[in-house]
Amino acid sequence: MQLSDIKKVLILGAGTMGQQIGLQCAMNGYGVVYYDISQEILDKAVKRVANLAKWYATTGRLTQEQLQQTLERISATPDPVKAARDADFVSESVPEDPELKGRVFAQFHQLCPGHTIFTSNTSMLIPSMFAGATGRPERICALHFHDLRATTVVDVMPHPGTDPAVTQLVHDFAVSIGCIVIMLQRENHGYVFNTMLSSLFFSALTLASKDVSSVEDIDRSWMGVTYMPMGPFGIMDQVGLSTVWSITDYWAKRAGDQQAQMNADFVKQYVDRGDLGYKTGKGFYSYPNPAYQAPGFLAGGTEKEK
Repeated sequence: MQLSDIKKVLILGAGTMGQQIGLQCAMNGYGVVYYDISQEILDKAVKRVANLAKWYATTGRLTQEQLQQTLERISATPDPVKAARDADFVSESVPEDPELKGRVFAQFHQLCPGHTIFTSNTSMLIPSMFAGATGRPERICALHFHDLRATTVVDVMPHPGTDPAVTQLVHDFAVSIGCIVIMLQRENHGYVFNTMLSSLFFSALTLASKDVSSVEDIDRSWMGVTYMPMGPFGIMDQVGLSTVWSITDYWAKRAGDQQAQMNADFVKQYVDRGDLGYKTGKGFYSYPNPAYQAPGFLAGGTEKEK
């Protein structure tokens, strides 16, 4: 299979990252179909994709002509048979549960053509945790995206059983959709950037869960020293607190780490309230005008966001 053979990209999971990945593919000439478990989810996702594409047009990332062409390449269906038909490349963004990922891939192994390449956007898992369940372990590797609104850096990570030709094809595909590719020579939980970022999150959550300092002051410390536009809690809001919680909780239970579990429980308070971060308008901060973007935030002391 050659790069030129890839025409249709199937996105499994139409959440925030699935939406962004599909749009990136459509912007670069690929036909895209979103699959999720209900039409209601898909209707909301397609609307958000259209809004994101329109925003890209206001920033110059797309022309008006390209905007229309991009949206015409996108479709969505809750029918797995229809979604899988003629799919050449799959990008999976379902929740961070290796058993769930294995089941979803196994389902689509039965439905997709034999040549279809499977990729996972998993944040902290590794492909070998579910490659065997996919039915085509030689044709799966990780293709991990960050927030595509801000960066096009991606990670390509094969597992020991991935066909090297598949790894190269995934690399070439990522380049073809305008991404900066970071190649991993071996599996690593968290890839490259997320390995570093997870350490930051762990430290910040530990400080907050132990009531050493407030969320705002922890962010102020990071922002004031590094000159970054947001701190770790602002970044977590962008990632999505349900994702932060599921990853933290999974690894806390797997490692039996008491502090990690305290950190997961700290985030769970927000998740239980439905405060999932940027995408719901509220997380550690309120959006669209979070306190950390206010001119006086760094000088604000310990006062909580009103």
